[in-house]
Amino acid sequence: MFQEFNLDNLENAKVDLENLLNISRKKVDDLLKQDDKTYENFVLPFQEIGEQINEFATPIFHIDSVKNSEITSKVYEECIPIISKYESEIGQNENIYKVLTTIQNNESNSLNDEQNAVLEHEIRDFKLSGCHLNKEDKKRLEEIDLLSSELSHKFSQNLLKATNAFELIIDDFEDVKEIPQSDLELAKFEEDGKTKYKFTLQMPSYLAYMTYGTSREKREELYKAYTSRAPENGKIIEEKLALRDEKSKLLGFSNFASLSLATKMAKSEDEVVNFLNNLASKAKEKAKQELKEVKDLAKKDGINDFRPSDLSYYSEKLKIAQYDLDEEYYRPYFEQNSVLSGFFDFLEEMFGVKFTKVEAKVWDEKVKVYNLSENGKVTGRIFIDLEARADKRGGAWMNNWHSHYKKSSGETSLPTAYIIGNFPQSTVEIPSLLRHSDVVTLFHEMGHALHHLLSKVNEPNVSGISGVTWDTVEFPSQFLEYFSYDKDVLKLFAKHYKTGEVLDDEAINRLIKARNFQSSMATVRQVEFALFDFKLHQKLYKTEEEVQSLLDEVRKSVSVITPPSYNKFQNGFSHIFSGGYSAGYYSYKWAEVLSADAFYMFIESGNIFNKELGLRYKECVLSKGGSYKMDKLFYDFAKREAKIDSLLKIDGIIS
Repeated sequence: MFQEFNLDNLENAKVDLENLLNISRKKVDDLLKQDDKTYENFVLPFQEIGEQINEFATPIFHIDSVKNSEITSKVYEECIPIISKYESEIGQNENIYKVLTTIQNNESNSLNDEQNAVLEHEIRDFKLSGCHLNKEDKKRLEEIDLLSSELSHKFSQNLLKATNAFELIIDDFEDVKEIPQSDLELAKFEEDGKTKYKFTLQMPSYLAYMTYGTSREKREELYKAYTSRAPENGKIIEEKLALRDEKSKLLGFSNFASLSLATKMAKSEDEVVNFLNNLASKAKEKAKQELKEVKDLAKKDGINDFRPSDLSYYSEKLKIAQYDLDEEYYRPYFEQNSVLSGFFDFLEEMFGVKFTKVEAKVWDEKVKVYNLSENGKVTGRIFIDLEARADKRGGAWMNNWHSHYKKSSGETSLPTAYIIGNFPQSTVEIPSLLRHSDVVTLFHEMGHALHHLLSKVNEPNVSGISGVTWDTVEFPSQFLEYFSYDKDVLKLFAKHYKTGEVLDDEAINRLIKARNFQSSMATVRQVEFALFDFKLHQKLYKTEEEVQSLLDEVRKSVSVITPPSYNKFQNGFSHIFSGGYSAGYYSYKWAEVLSADAFYMFIESGNIFNKELGLRYKECVLSKGGSYKMDKLFYDFAKREAKIDSLLKIDGIIS
């Protein structure tokens, strides 16, 4: 039923991939040789060829992110040019493009909406792949795509190496006395008969010291190491930007931002910039007040030269003072297995989807595998890998493997996906105890996963997250996030890992009230990232200095705190330089308008467990994948257009 995750033959992946792509080339040629080409005998098998390649290649690229080694990096680097060359070949094949346009002209009236969406997306993507270009320009476009892929991998590898290279060793207990016991145990080691503590740039360890580390100098040292990682990425950014600009011009766009919007819901560059500036203008004054509160608290410790490296430490103290909220107090109530179990109960209650743990081959012993079933029938599978490891890329993400679709054989392909996190590790003595922020992240990534796994679309190229416009792909993930702050949802899994005691109402209320702690600062921070990204791609910035100058300009406009000059945030901005968010980071806030408004409907209904609404959301949004534009799907669900005020109300920016 499901393909096993099997990389026993990883060393030979390059040869196997080459063989598969050669077979695929032959299949495409055979499709083109048919006399009468129709949707049924051309488009569906053409999609299936792409799916088979994706199913083979995804684990090869996935393993390099979750179990990085010399072998995985070598195989990744060997396979990237091969698959990039194939994709360029196919994307620039005029014959395929002509067949697709002919089928669209001849059959569009007799095809269903999903099939027409496939043709619309495919024809658009062929144009964006340069199939209309002359031979010389096509070759250059192929070179650009390959170089860009290689640079993305190098950017990511530089960041991973820099993250793993740094260690802060502390041997004075005074400097760690405020750090929670669970984090201290993970940091503790013995050397020369003395107890010492090691902190790294991996997120759980970094956050532990930045939030609770007593020594201001040590916090500054750690912050400086984190924000100045991988300086060699500055040159990679120069190269990436030049390649993106060249690609845009080749394809007939004035800049990369304009090219990016060709596949998004936003209609113009001005619309994006105005949207972001509007958000910043509504949040900035309150953000200034929020920062002043933190600075005033720091002044009580005699700190008059407040630094960004002080922000997490004093923000935590302020949060405790204002809400009596110590995130560490909650961690024993958020044991990983308990959280997953209660979360699955909630998802079954809301969306009628059941999770059943199964044994399957995995890449690490900590990975858990579950089958999803609806109405007693297995409909998908998910791999969940939540704990931080030295060989795992930082951050959290969802990755799709198989898609739901009807094969030409008549059989249904079942979807599979991975959820990856970097949450606190479990040891023999202590299980993995999550922060509430980790719980929020888990809900977020599961929102993505359900969008993919609950698809009922029969065409692979618009099923699940495939074909979803990039600026709305975060809608289902952010929507699910909101439920992680609801009292009744939390009570399903917030149970002390030793006593089984459920987190009490007072503690939960403190958590909910604190949700909007520094929400305006968080908003302007996201706008800073999004505006920097978008403006960076509106014209060509040729040097590291020009890139830095733009970032400084954006910060001056929207930010409330100025980082030190050594802070080279851009060199670690993997979302846009080794991920898919270039000229699209604004998508987080854009999609949040939809997600906040959808969640607000549950609040207004008076029942957060409103199953009727839950099933309607599942039917109107999740099951439809990328077969319709998201503004239409939202309208089908809400019976109206989305309102920005719901987001501002939920974030406490307006009342």
